[in-house]
Amino acid sequence: MAEDLLTTLSSKTKTVEIHRDKPCVIIGERINPTGRKKVMAALKEGNFDMVRKDAEDQVAAGAAVLDVNAGVPGADEPALLKQVMQTVMEVTDVPLCIDTADPDALATALALYEGKALVNSVNGEERSLSRVLPLVKEHGAAVIGLCMDDEGIPETPEARFKVAAKIIERAGKLGIPIEDVIIDPLALTMGADSNAGRIALDTIKLVVAEFGVNITMGASNISFGMPDRKYINATFIAMAIHAGLTCPITNPLVPEVSIAIKAADLVMGRDDYGMAWIQAYRQRQQSQ
Repeated sequence: MAEDLLTTLSSKTKTVEIHRDKPCVIIGERINPTGRKKVMAALKEGNFDMVRKDAEDQVAAGAAVLDVNAGVPGADEPALLKQVMQTVMEVTDVPLCIDTADPDALATALALYEGKALVNSVNGEERSLSRVLPLVKEHGAAVIGLCMDDEGIPETPEARFKVAAKIIERAGKLGIPIEDVIIDPLALTMGADSNAGRIALDTIKLVVAEFGVNITMGASNISFGMPDRKYINATFIAMAIHAGLTCPITNPLVPEVSIAIKAADLVMGRDDYGMAWIQAYRQRQQSQ
């Protein structure tokens, strides 16, 4: 078994540590127009009120890092991403996860950011590796590595592991420390493949055993197309934490998910005397 590694992210004033011995770090997913028509429309109009509210609400609900995406079709993404980031940084000081597939937008965002950002993301495709990793190195960021390559998303845990190894190796050749590569094993919908959850969990175990790196994923993807998604997501995240997940990208405003994460931390011995669990319980009682 490899030694568990520590990934550190920071804003101008706040530092977040991600490690398997520490409580799970929630990366809030809501500042993203994909699949959110109201957010998409607001961003097209230059209205950032929803972005501001999503930032404040997610941090209040327990997000320690915020994913920021400005992928609006037809928009000037570098300029829009800059505006979204500035809006978020005006209302909260948590570190940001810069979520874009546009290298120009990524370069603009990293140049703007004060601190150590998390880049979402690079994958095993040669084009992605050659365009994203140099920017990560230049700006001293950390990066999420998706387990997919030029041939698509591998169907087996072993094949996804190989992609993770490739990303880690290429990052290392550029001088990016292994602890600054966070692997995403890819959670695909179980509505299309009933083995999707098991494949993701098995991939986590393989990657953690070999490299000890931190693990993220868009955890809610697993339930897409299924009824009562919140229960599936909560169960899957708890199981993934046991397997080695350390920083899921999820919605902290869903109580079932937040409660499952707190319970998993407690069960894994990462909540001394259950104090975080008790505090969260009291907060829920007060809000009723």
